[in-house]
Amino acid sequence: MIAIGVSVTFFASCIGALPIFLAKNISIKVRDILIGISAGVMLGAVCFSLLNPAITIAENEFQNKLYSAGYVSLFVILGSIALSFFNKIIPHEHFLKGREGMESKSLKRIWLFILAITIHNFPEGLAVGVGLGSGEINIALPIIIGIALQDIPEGLVVALSLKAYGFSNRYAINATLIAGFAESIGALLGCIATSFSHSLLPGGLALAGGAMLYVICGEMIPELHRSGNEAKATAGFIFGFVLMMFLDVGLS
Repeated sequence: MIAIGVSVTFFASCIGALPIFLAKNISIKVRDILIGISAGVMLGAVCFSLLNPAITIAENEFQNKLYSAGYVSLFVILGSIALSFFNKIIPHEHFLKGREGMESKSLKRIWLFILAITIHNFPEGLAVGVGLGSGEINIALPIIIGIALQDIPEGLVVALSLKAYGFSNRYAINATLIAGFAESIGALLGCIATSFSHSLLPGGLALAGGAMLYVICGEMIPELHRSGNEAKATAGFIFGFVLMMFLDVGLS
């Protein structure tokens, strides 16, 4: 199961990038819709696959709803703070927003893009790993499927965006491979941490959820409101959210 989860996080983005050999570009409208779907799936995964089981497990462990709610809330905040910290100190460049993090003149631009994708993808891998570490298929499976579903359109957008910046197909594929590998590392670390102690599971789920919330609210949603396609992107977002809700309820 661990090998399957780690492999899925690696290959999903790569599969999404493969159409770059057939398509030279996608319209900004289609790009925003794809990002919207990806963001919606991520939010659905946070709500139904991460925070909901985190609260249930915490309540079973602590036998106190107020304490359980505070415990999960604390780790959501810690997850968002951690990602915000890494976002500020790691030099990286977004496709639309431009450069962020500490200044670095020694890194080539392709690596700045790769670092931005890695910061974005690592929490998703962490979520998969924590789900796998639970040892419960009803927790792990919806997370794995949800992350894979959102990785595919995201991988396509990343690859085509790199091509639009003048990078070759080889660079675009290699960038998605590296980002997929970083996501797999996150999955492996999350799985190892929660496998050692079941008591870490609710905190780990909430931590991954908080980090993903930061990505959704701080990175993805602002990107969707930059090109005048808010209505279509929002429709994609709602579709992705409902899809993840349907899968989580159907698979649990």
